[in-house]
Amino acid sequence: MVKSPPPPPPALPLKRGTAPPPPPPAARKGGGTPAPANFSRPPPVPEGRNERLIFKPLHWDKVTPANAGHSMVWDKITDGSTGFDDELLETLFGYVPTNHPRRPSATSATTSTSISCPSPAQIRLLDPRKSQNTSIILRTLAVSRHDILDALIDGHGLDNDTLEKLSRISLTKDEETLILSFSGDTSHLADAESFLFHILKSVPAAFPRVSALHFRSSVYEPEILILKDTLKTLDLACKELRTRPLFLKLLEAILKAGNRMNAGTARGNAQAFDLIALRKLSDIKSTDGKTNLLHFVVEEVVRSEGKRCAALNRSQSIRQLAEQEAHRMAREEREKEYIMLGLPIVGELSIEFANVKKAAAIDPDALAGGGAVEARLAEIQKLVESWKGEEGGFVIEMTEFVKAAAGEIENVKDEQRLVMEKVRRTTEYYQPGTSKDKGTQPLQLFAIVRDFLAMVDQACVDITRTLQKKKKAANPAEEGETNRSPAAKTAESPSVREKRITTRFPNLPARFMSDNSVSSDSEEEDDF
Repeated sequence: MVKSPPPPPPALPLKRGTAPPPPPPAARKGGGTPAPANFSRPPPVPEGRNERLIFKPLHWDKVTPANAGHSMVWDKITDGSTGFDDELLETLFGYVPTNHPRRPSATSATTSTSISCPSPAQIRLLDPRKSQNTSIILRTLAVSRHDILDALIDGHGLDNDTLEKLSRISLTKDEETLILSFSGDTSHLADAESFLFHILKSVPAAFPRVSALHFRSSVYEPEILILKDTLKTLDLACKELRTRPLFLKLLEAILKAGNRMNAGTARGNAQAFDLIALRKLSDIKSTDGKTNLLHFVVEEVVRSEGKRCAALNRSQSIRQLAEQEAHRMAREEREKEYIMLGLPIVGELSIEFANVKKAAAIDPDALAGGGAVEARLAEIQKLVESWKGEEGGFVIEMTEFVKAAAGEIENVKDEQRLVMEKVRRTTEYYQPGTSKDKGTQPLQLFAIVRDFLAMVDQACVDITRTLQKKKKAANPAEEGETNRSPAAKTAESPSVREKRITTRFPNLPARFMSDNSVSSDSEEEDDF
């Protein structure tokens, strides 16, 4: 009996999800260019996973050439115009997506562990905000902390900027006690607390020393210079008020005008007036409303100064001839000439009172600056005396400074007494009895004169504009005047010529200023 052959072994079942191995890559037509060696091909799709290659996107806006309605460059492009290596494109820009995070290698795990290892926490003894601000200041210093300690011991070696920054690090007694009582590891202290701990341990009264050095280098000298400059300005301002005759001439004109306008009243026949009234002159309008008392007085003084200047300009030999020519000249022309000559003189009065204007801007409290400096110097002297016997040159340096500064302050105080006495006498010279009033500011006189000078300057500007307007309006009239015969000009009555100059203030004469008024160019200053 013939036995049948044994059945074939059963086929092994394939695992679910497996795929047959990929066929070998087909040869490219025409022998494509192989991928460059510096680029690695994308990893093959793992067995059992059905995923396809993904390219990096190229973002653009598509255009449909058929809808353009005219020929386009894209019409020249056909499917077979230009080919490219598809495999190289996949190599360069394709990748297989994966949702599984990469398993960190041993090196990366070690690095991550070392970075995430927490550093020892810094110890802050001060308020966090104050500790941070102190650290910021310390980082801006241009010197080392060792140099700071040496400078506080020796008394020199730090510039003004460093001292100013260190003076902003102020500690209360409780904060100093808290820092000095720290007994732990100082290497764990924060930057600000570490600096403060070492400086307080190394230098007794470190921050009072910083304050004293800062006062010597940045406070004392500027304060003394400001005080000296203030006293010099006041001294020159008093001299200007006593030696400028033109200002006295303005006051004379105002006094005469006021007495004439106040005649017959209790305010009339005055020998002096409170200078505060100078600020009210522009409020007094004329009867026709075209001018005010300030403009009237300024114009009178301008005319007087112009007349004096015209007389000085003529030589003695031709004075008689000039007077004859003046009689033939029209009166209006002479008045215009006087005003044009006098305007620059009166207009420069404000320049001559430069120190008076500077004195008006001085704060009376600035005169007390010497007392504040003296008080601060006394505090430093007490501290220096308490530091005697300590090592270093700080005590020697500050002792010499205190001694020199005390002598200079005494000299400044003596000068201040003399200048303020001169200010008092000048005030009495213009306003008798005013300096005795306790409610009056000692520098009030300078402020009043400054305001009055500004009003005079504006009046001069207004007079100049008025002359320019009259000149433009008088051009047609001047042509008609030229065509008139000399006989017609001579036949004109004096009353008609007089009407050409209108009297702005009926109570005042046209020429109330006498020629004997103050007119000298200089006047000796009275002995104080």
